[in-house]
Formats: sequence, structure tokens, C-alpha cells
Amino acid sequence: MSTTPKISEAEWEIMKIIWEHHPLTSEQITRLLPASVEWSEQTVRTFVTRLLKKKAIAYEKSGRSYLYYPLVSENECVRAESRSFLKRVFGGATQLMVTSFLEDVELSKQEIEQLEQLLREKKSQGTSGNSGKQE
Repeated sequence: MSTTPKISEAEWEIMKIIWEHHPLTSEQITRLLPASVEWSEQTVRTFVTRLLKKKAIAYEKSGRSYLYYPLVSENECVRAESRSFLKRVFGGATQLMVTSFLEDVELSKQEIEQLEQLLREKKSQGTSGNSGKQE
């Protein structure tokens, strides 16, 4: 599998629209941006060009227009960004990240139950992901 491209915060705005509505022209992308994002079509084209160079998106020509579509999935990019964040901020220590998150965030009873279920599922999968560490 190829390496997932590193996407900037601004490029994420463009990618979210492309993932949801592709294929799109740059003009359509500009119109679909949230109201809080006031970019000109030229700014959008700049980000589109960067995403093309990073091989995050591709295009097909349709008449005089270029229709952009994703080459990487949203899930793939979210996972890569999560791994990068974990490594950069917490030195790869998952437990430290989860502990920090749980101490700082208010969770509903339903959210806690969902997390408990996820942990039970992980536990039932065994310890194959322990990287050879011994207990």
C-alpha cells in the first residue's frame, strides 16, 4: 500500500468536500465550503494543485472543466493523522493519550458504554498487538 499523503489543515477543508461530493470542479468546491471559510476560487485552486501534487486527488477532463476526485479515502487519512498525532504528541504512548483524553473530556453515559464495548472487543481479539512485549 502506498504512503498516505500529509494533508494540511486547510487542505482538509477541500478534501472533506471532495470525499463527500466527488467528482467536483474547483468552482463547485468553492461554493460548498462552509460559510466560515471565505476563500476565493483562486485560493481553492492553489489547494487543489497542492493536493494533486501530493497524489491525494486526481482529475478527469470533462469538456472545458476538470472534475476532481479522491485517490485516498477519508478513513485512511484519519488513521494516518491519528498515528502521526499519537507519535508526535504522546511519543507513541497510547495509554498516555487515552488517559489524557479521558481526564479532560466530559463523556455521556452512552459514550462511556461505547468505549467500554470497544475495549471489550479489543480485549477479546487477544494480545497479538503487543509487539512482542512480555508481561
